[in-house]
Amino acid sequence: MMRFLQYLLIGITSGAIYGLIGVGIVIIYKSTKIFNFASGSIMTFSGLICVSLLVRFSLPFWLTLLVTLCLSGFLGLMVERIGMRPLLAQPIITLIMATLAIDSILQGFMLLLWTGYTISFPPGILTGGAIFIGPFFISRDFLYGFLVAIVSFALIGLFFYKTLTGLRMRSTAESHYTTMSLGVNINKIFAITWMLAAAVSALAGIFIGNRMGLQVSITSSIAFKALPVIIFGGVDSLGGCIIGGFVVGILEKLAAGFIDPKVAEITPYIILLLVLIIRPEGLFGEKRIERI
Repeated sequence: MMRFLQYLLIGITSGAIYGLIGVGIVIIYKSTKIFNFASGSIMTFSGLICVSLLVRFSLPFWLTLLVTLCLSGFLGLMVERIGMRPLLAQPIITLIMATLAIDSILQGFMLLLWTGYTISFPPGILTGGAIFIGPFFISRDFLYGFLVAIVSFALIGLFFYKTLTGLRMRSTAESHYTTMSLGVNINKIFAITWMLAAAVSALAGIFIGNRMGLQVSITSSIAFKALPVIIFGGVDSLGGCIIGGFVVGILEKLAAGFIDPKVAEITPYIILLLVLIIRPEGLFGEKRIERI
């Protein structure tokens, strides 16, 4: 029982990071109906920017974090302006394929700028070690990531449901034509959406990089673990994405602890397949019925 609770605690804290990656994808989907496959590369690119600022300019971590979020937002804006906006009139599948192309292009740039070797954060940026809670322990790295993820979830939720811009973003996802008829500049909404999603992905990249280091192909592929998170919660549900992150994180750690660490690597995708079979729209996703 003690082992189970320990793995449960670790799974919750690590699952928050998966949820954070998933939220970056869901933000874009809720506003544009585009599934962003370049999220992993944007996350890794942002983490590498953070490392470079820390190493080359020796900035305080809090200032580096703010600068990185701003630069990541600018990266998201450039992706939207250069890669996505010219294709707005095209079918959704074309836009989705464009995100795959953008993913490859970003990985190429990262290999040119930072090589394919693992790049680690300078030691001492975030206090390491573990915190003991009675008989249980939790890594400080996981705890910091968990707290940042929870705060981010709350702020994004407030932004989407309590601000005029958030309302316009949700309206744009429902119907571009209706939203434009109301006088909303959807190009501006798309730009804000990509900037916000890139900033959220940057947070995930920084905390993953601080714990594991950053390697272009491997770190970028971690974002694929967010797919089961998104599908489980529902591709258009922020709340479902958060819960999905916790569920995937918990099951992954339980599988690693009680079965085999190798099984943990495939656990998220087993969850993905089961959800698609049983409830394709996800736990909190909207089930749409179309009549012909």
